[in-house]
Amino acid sequence: MTDTLYLVDTFSLVFQVYHAIRQPLSGRRGQPTNAAFGFTRDLKHLLEDIKPTHLVCALESPEPGIRGEWYPEYKAHRAEMPDDLRPQIPMICDLIEAYRIPIVQCPGWEADDVIATLTRQAVERGMEVRIVTNDKDARQLLGPHVKLYNIRRKDYLDEAFLLADWGVRPEQVIDFQALVGDSVDNVPGVPLVGPKKAGALLSEFGTLENVLANADRAKGAKLQENLKKFGEQARLSRRLVTLNDRLPLEVDWEAIRVHEPDRPKLLELFEDYAFGRLSDEVREQIQGGSSASAATTATQDYEIVDTPEKFASFLERLRTQRRFSLDLETTGLDAARADIVGWAFSWKAHGGSYVPVQGPPGQPTLDPATVLEALRPILEDPSVEIINQNIKYDMVVLRRCGVRLAGIGLDPMVGDYLLDAGARSHGLDNLAARYLNHRMIPISDLIGAGGRAVQKKMFEVDVPRVAEYAVEDAEVAWRLAEVIGERLRRENLWDLYWNLERPLIPVLAEMEFNGVRVDCDELKRQSAELTLRLDHTIRGIHELAGHEFNIGSPRQLAEVLFGELNLPALKRTQTGPSTSHEVLEQLAALHPLPAKIIEHRHLAKLKGTYLDALPQLINPQTGNVHTCFNQVVAATGRLSSNEPNLQNIPIRTEEGRQVRRAFVPSRPGWKLVCADYSQIELRMLAHFSGDAELQQAFREGGDIHTAVAAETFGVDPAAVSSDQRRVAKAVNFGVIYGQSPFGLAQALGIPKEQAARFIDSYFERYAGVDRYIQRLLTEVLRSGYATTILGRRRAITGIRSTTGRQRNLAERTAINTVIQGSAADLIKRAMVNLHARLEHEKHPARMLLQIHDELVFECPVGAVPSLVQCARREMTSALPLDVPLVVDVKAGENWLDAAAVEG
Repeated sequence: MTDTLYLVDTFSLVFQVYHAIRQPLSGRRGQPTNAAFGFTRDLKHLLEDIKPTHLVCALESPEPGIRGEWYPEYKAHRAEMPDDLRPQIPMICDLIEAYRIPIVQCPGWEADDVIATLTRQAVERGMEVRIVTNDKDARQLLGPHVKLYNIRRKDYLDEAFLLADWGVRPEQVIDFQALVGDSVDNVPGVPLVGPKKAGALLSEFGTLENVLANADRAKGAKLQENLKKFGEQARLSRRLVTLNDRLPLEVDWEAIRVHEPDRPKLLELFEDYAFGRLSDEVREQIQGGSSASAATTATQDYEIVDTPEKFASFLERLRTQRRFSLDLETTGLDAARADIVGWAFSWKAHGGSYVPVQGPPGQPTLDPATVLEALRPILEDPSVEIINQNIKYDMVVLRRCGVRLAGIGLDPMVGDYLLDAGARSHGLDNLAARYLNHRMIPISDLIGAGGRAVQKKMFEVDVPRVAEYAVEDAEVAWRLAEVIGERLRRENLWDLYWNLERPLIPVLAEMEFNGVRVDCDELKRQSAELTLRLDHTIRGIHELAGHEFNIGSPRQLAEVLFGELNLPALKRTQTGPSTSHEVLEQLAALHPLPAKIIEHRHLAKLKGTYLDALPQLINPQTGNVHTCFNQVVAATGRLSSNEPNLQNIPIRTEEGRQVRRAFVPSRPGWKLVCADYSQIELRMLAHFSGDAELQQAFREGGDIHTAVAAETFGVDPAAVSSDQRRVAKAVNFGVIYGQSPFGLAQALGIPKEQAARFIDSYFERYAGVDRYIQRLLTEVLRSGYATTILGRRRAITGIRSTTGRQRNLAERTAINTVIQGSAADLIKRAMVNLHARLEHEKHPARMLLQIHDELVFECPVGAVPSLVQCARREMTSALPLDVPLVVDVKAGENWLDAAAVEG
């Protein structure tokens, strides 16, 4: 079988994936990773799907290029490499090295020249060559044994394609490009000669020299004139585009043969870059490849406590433990509906006990109520420290059984989150592999993988198999708590866990257990209204288009917008012109159809995501919707919410706001009470920066956006218009995170020059903010961490040593971590204090939701004043700041119509 060499034009691929993956992916240290991720996927495709025998990545030379000496204007118009791409280049080189792929470059020459030289050498050795690039210069290398590979379309370009596309043969490509030129590389070519004309000239005259020699025979006086006038320019262009296939490269052909990657190094990089799924794949490969590298099953040192006698003996031993790990096996993943199948305990490095209370018919189990009542005194003893991974889940399950688990120890999931907030996963399997080099029993081994096959329920699985699985979970959580606890202490994060995150766990468990009532009839009424509006909108879209089409099909929509209406394609994706929200917003100024599409998408999402979905999520036992609050998702320290996400109920549009009307108290004679921190991130900024003007504005109790507008526009605060306040609000939040004049201008629909004046005016007035941000970035550059007010931290790389006011991704991440993360610390502390106070005072209020800076409660009408007083007191005193904290409180019959409460 013939060897095949694949030559990767590295930068060509890097720029392709960088522009294709525009969402802001970031690694554990806040470093941008979109290009690194896309490049990795392409390497995996080559290695795993294409399977070449030999593979090389060609790179540009870091030294000044030879072509720049021939023609100083060569590549003169190339834009600077984007700030968030620059730090990814060494990351990508590390990935290539970890895959054991050679990187080849030659001083003074480009990657194309390296590819040309290696192509010639490989063909002379009888090899097939495939060049992975989009660069048209490489077309001159096509031949019987050489093709170009378009990795985006997964197809090959050969000599036949070249003839059909340009009308030339490979040996004519250089002359073709010399005539046409190249605007990207600033190769001049001959004016008025485009691809069709160049193809025709070469078809008739064969070579560039013959074309120039027969200029008088060209069609058109102007073309004849240009061929004569710019002949030397064409010859220079030919020199610039000719690839050098004679570079002094000595190739070790065995070294460039594809080898197994350095998987431990890959794993280290993937985890640093937060490539979760790729990390899991490599970890599986490492563990699967060496029997000594990881345990593949749980310890056999466990007991099944399935008789009253065994249970009595077990209880005696458990009562002597002041610290142990507990893991519940349940009937499902929804804690608000799950019942207990079995209890697993461990208090040593190897082994534990399993108490089954449900199992297949005929297999011994204990009575669920008897076990629960026997364990209750231990579980509700605050002096007993109970450990588990994601212990909040177990707490909600136990609350359904009437048990309040009191003494919480270390939850390894939360502890690891504090150590590495940027990690993609803090799951037990991941932690066991990372910290213990241990491979957990997959749940699919017990209940099946799902898909078309029906999964078993845990109580349908043989008790011994469940026991092994459950005890492993408890034992591994115990071992992880030892390791992670030591690291938290060593890295001065233990207090943050013990005094903030740990006491927050029962608060969140209580909120999840409570749930929130939604008015199903109100949701159905709104859904019916939106159905009529959607029908009307669809008819309007079809009328504007002139015919019916599938509005949900990007391909059909693109055909209507760009093919039929001839609107400009502002952005392209791998599959064609983009029809994203951003693009549609810009096109809306040119035609009414894009605005109608935006309206349709908004209404359809509102109906599908909320109005129709929420009723399906109502728990039939409680009548409430029970969300799950996540402590370990947002790297800033913020809580998130899922199943359903109740932190994302729309607020920006009138239709979206109406959804809140369906959120109501769960009992007659009760009201919802909403307590919201006022402008907390800007108050944090004023506290950290120490800016006297900003602090004074908050101390005077005025509206900060109005105050900034008054200073910016030079008017009295009472004379500030709504538009001026809107500008000031955009400036307030935009400048913190380094928004450019262009970005602010786009956001506000104003000239760039005016946006620049607003930004300059802001920093002149609040110079302390500018100085603080520079100090913050300097400190993060020095330490490698951004740190919040309570010591939460996030590792961040990519901060520049000198920077203007426009920030790259790493710098925005650093600022966001400190400001937003400190606001998250504040409301978490307030939640803990407020929950404790309500319990101490036996107040009937129930905390239901946390929406970033807002807390939602329900309580009897008569208790609203005392709740308002309590909430204000605890929320405004949660942390000592150099500016006053203000809490806006509303109360009402539903979330939407809640009205301001004074006092």
